[in-house]
Amino acid sequence: MDLTPRTLFGLARTTVETAVSVPGRVLDLLGAAEAVVRRADGLVSRTERVLAETEALVARAKAVTETAEGVTTDVSLTARTSRELLDDYAPIARKAQPLAQRFVDDLSPQEVDAAVQLVDQLPVLTKHLMEDVLPILATLDRVGPDIHQLLEVTNDVRQAIQGIPGFTFMRRRGEAKEDA
Repeated sequence: MDLTPRTLFGLARTTVETAVSVPGRVLDLLGAAEAVVRRADGLVSRTERVLAETEALVARAKAVTETAEGVTTDVSLTARTSRELLDDYAPIARKAQPLAQRFVDDLSPQEVDAAVQLVDQLPVLTKHLMEDVLPILATLDRVGPDIHQLLEVTNDVRQAIQGIPGFTFMRRRGEAKEDA
């Protein structure tokens, strides 16, 4: 290479121009780097938001999964109980179905109303049965002989009345008035 002043001057000039242009290019690179950092910060912020939302979604999904597991357990228990009940009561229901159908077919609305009224009166009926009727039934073994004596006395009175002169005439007269 030829190191003449002109060549040296040209090299120095190129070096100075390059040196002078470097800060501008460095500033351009710094600006571009800052833009990249800003975009990266935005991307990091969005990523953090997405991560937080994902964590919340995972937590909700976990809660839903736990609830679903509980429901599944309950459904399994209910299904097992239902199956046991069906196994126990299906034969009875099959036997009772014709009778129940006949009962339902023969029921009238008036009979249903009467049954409802009877059920409504069951507390009162039970009270009177327990307090009034059953105590009387308990004394019937002692009342029998008294009724027998009462019937004998009544029969004696009837015979005495029939023995009164003119009673037959009065009885026929009463029957004639009833027929008219």
